[in-house]
Amino acid sequence: MNASRTARERVRAELIREITDIARRHLATEGATGLSLRAVAREMGMVSSAIYRYFPSRDDLLTALIIDGYNALGEAVEHADAACARDDFTGRWLAVCRAVRAWALAHPHEYALLYGSPVPGYAAPQDTVAPAVRDTAVYGRIVADAHHAGRLTPPPICPSPPAILAQDAEVVRSLMPDVPDDVVARAIVAWTGLFGMVSFELFGQFNNTITHRAELFEHNMACLARLLGLPE
Repeated sequence: MNASRTARERVRAELIREITDIARRHLATEGATGLSLRAVAREMGMVSSAIYRYFPSRDDLLTALIIDGYNALGEAVEHADAACARDDFTGRWLAVCRAVRAWALAHPHEYALLYGSPVPGYAAPQDTVAPAVRDTAVYGRIVADAHHAGRLTPPPICPSPPAILAQDAEVVRSLMPDVPDDVVARAIVAWTGLFGMVSFELFGQFNNTITHRAELFEHNMACLARLLGLPE
């Protein structure tokens, strides 16, 4: 009985992989708003009622794609960080920034699902939270490691964050224990700067303006490293 159950589980897992692979292709042509369970079932040669055994609704399929996307990006960032010397804090920061850009350029439609316009009528469930912070946890660890090693020296060029933001920054603060609030605020600036750069490039805001985008990205990430106080 256990072997039979295991075989059924393997078949189910394979079908789910096939469904999500096809759904990712549909993202490229239809976008998230046009994603249809019936269309996916039709491409698989499956009756539309059968696909609902695996994904009861379009939103469940979207959630699966979002979780897969966050995990894939998080894994890319984790691998980039792990490949660097632990005391090369600036190198670690630049490596994970490059990993984000490389993943986004290789998976533009999945990136758009994660960081583009919200899908009308869709509300992400709690299941997406842990995958969504995998990459953020790596950034937090780099900043915290540099701070605890006495290698973080933020330049005195930023105003202190307003007190009203203290509660909003709680989740970010939890990823870098014992790091001062002004550094936490700078980290938020740096992370939003990273994704802003990637989004500008991916969504065409640099068209007819910036040709040497990789070079601009490297320069901006180096500037953000200095804003954080990472060593040159």
